[in-house]
Amino acid sequence: MVDTVSEPEGPFVYLVAGEPSGDLLGGRLMAALSRLTAGQVRYCGVGGPEMAAEGLTSLFPMSDLSVMGIVEVLPKLPRLLARISEVVNDVKARKPDVVVTIDAPDFSFRVAKRLQGTGIPVVHLVAPTVWAWRPGRARKIARFLDHILCLFPFEPPYFEKEGLAATFVGHSVVESAAVDADGAGFRQRHHISADTPLLAVLPGSRLGEVKRHLPVFRDTVELMRREFPHLQIVSVTTGPVSELVKSAMSSWSVPTRVIDQNSEKYEAMAAADVALAASGTVALELGVVGTPAIIAYQVNPLTAWIGRRLVTAKYANLINILLDREVVPERLVDQCRADILAPELSRLLRQPDAQALQRDGYKKALSMLSAGAVAPSQKAAETILQVIKDR
Repeated sequence: MVDTVSEPEGPFVYLVAGEPSGDLLGGRLMAALSRLTAGQVRYCGVGGPEMAAEGLTSLFPMSDLSVMGIVEVLPKLPRLLARISEVVNDVKARKPDVVVTIDAPDFSFRVAKRLQGTGIPVVHLVAPTVWAWRPGRARKIARFLDHILCLFPFEPPYFEKEGLAATFVGHSVVESAAVDADGAGFRQRHHISADTPLLAVLPGSRLGEVKRHLPVFRDTVELMRREFPHLQIVSVTTGPVSELVKSAMSSWSVPTRVIDQNSEKYEAMAAADVALAASGTVALELGVVGTPAIIAYQVNPLTAWIGRRLVTAKYANLINILLDREVVPERLVDQCRADILAPELSRLLRQPDAQALQRDGYKKALSMLSAGAVAPSQKAAETILQVIKDR
């Protein structure tokens, strides 16, 4: 059998990412693939700026795929369906050695289904949360994927029992710049004294969730200002939601800094005393930098109603899920209100013991997210190259 990886032209990898977090994963994965193949790998697909920096020319803007929520998807369904056909046709025309879809299951799995029978293996990075809701999805996914890469150590058995090869690669947060974030340096550069109460307000990375969270988070800040007159705000944003966040926060009555440069993202989080954050990967990033937080999330009422009947997980925050207890307070849907969030954030600001408990929980949870000495991106790249070789 010819070793595909050692051929002069190198392996041809088609990648599809649908949102900023996936773009970040894709960028790291591409960097690892390039290292392991001495730069001989070729790329095509869909991605954002992180993947572009590693050599990908996107078939169309990744922002076309950044949508979440059952109700929220419906208005964009025609465009999504058109983009699915566009990707599938492109893959069939180019005939890559492997297709790697990254998160965004609403889009990725439709692409994978339509590639069945082509002989092109499909690997998916970021296993869907079958342990949280709709466990029957693992059986369905096994029909059209060839391999799945898991971020959490407890995930592979859910897929392996259905006959789908699964590899725990670890979570990319453990190899991010968050590990070395310098919060004190950020304060110094931005002229924020060490005793100034600084709140990180992180409304999310998707347009819909940012629009839902900004009014609630603004009202929360207004209530907190009464107790902390010197309160300042720092927010971290990216991509398509950046201008929306900047515009909205420019009218807030509290001094606010909006950081949209990756170079300062984690330092801004580390500089904050506490954070108010939308549920998602940011919960782990706050854990790495050690900033205590309240996690909040609001969705369309119909999405919430459906979710309550489908979700089986006790928690939304990944730190709490890993530890199976509420270390970081979660205030979701009906509890995502300023009159609830403001008092809880104020108490957290005033209670060092409560902050220390969260930091201790962070350390325990994050220790579970490494697949040994190999970085998650390299483990994922090694697995993908092995899939190509086995083909």
